[in-house]
Amino acid sequence: MSTARTHIIDDDEAIRDALQWLFKTRGVACRTWASGEGFLEAWSPQWRGCIVLDIRMAGMSGLECFDTLLARGCELPVIFITGHGDVPMAVEAMRIGAMDFMEKPFNPERLTELVKKASQARRMTLEYMKYLAVLGREGMRRILREPPTRTPPSVPTEKAPA
Repeated sequence: MSTARTHIIDDDEAIRDALQWLFKTRGVACRTWASGEGFLEAWSPQWRGCIVLDIRMAGMSGLECFDTLLARGCELPVIFITGHGDVPMAVEAMRIGAMDFMEKPFNPERLTELVKKASQARRMTLEYMKYLAVLGREGMRRILREPPTRTPPSVPTEKAPA
């Protein structure tokens, strides 16, 4: 399995460099990509971490890149960023499954916190999936169908005066 990494996809080199510096100084492993096409060409389903994705880029847009990732079964959390955000665009990004949406310029501390939360959420999902795989289908059936083996202690009730 690969190391958890934040993938920064933005066609603006200055933004990529700034985000890479921001995350590295806060202990967040990251890699930058100049386009959605370049990221998609390299993407692997084994990657862990999250994606910070510019919604408006030359060539393939962030929404198009995200749609392609979803079609390929990508489950990495995505945080959309944009310098041209509007309410309908943010609603669409969230509707199709984005974790969050931030406008440039953004608060560096908030973005870093979101990236850490996104990576943690993905890590927890993977741990849960491993647990389910170990438990297996039959174990899940037993848990869902069988009543608890231990009954809760009865609570004494007071009798109403006669």
